[in-house]
Amino acid sequence: MPKRPLPKAAALGALEAEVLQLLWRDQESTAEDVRASLTRPLKESTVRTVLRRLEEKGYATHRVDGRTYLYSAAVPAEQLALRSARGLADWLFRGSMSDLVVGLLGASRLSREELDRIAASVEKASAESSS
Repeated sequence: MPKRPLPKAAALGALEAEVLQLLWRDQESTAEDVRASLTRPLKESTVRTVLRRLEEKGYATHRVDGRTYLYSAAVPAEQLALRSARGLADWLFRGSMSDLVVGLLGASRLSREELDRIAASVEKASAESSS
């Protein structure tokens, strides 16, 4: 997926977030594909409206194949998560990402597997910043 500038901090509703997660999972979907994958029954016109709103907010894009619109996420999940985390750090911890991470780790009960995954990510980030 090509790098695109992050959309402005346009809030996502619950349904928009669910649709965006489906676009990340499937990489490319028709409105009908999205509708069929949702956890609640919706009309296809409602799904098309949600997809259009996601495009307007900069979170989704589409291409046309014949008469079919194929939708995909315009921003990778990791990039959006980082922007959201930075916003939270700015709001709660005067911009300190480390205080945010320490706060999150202290407030949650993580499994050994989750802690190992986090430790591996920290190790990788540390190695990359040393290079």
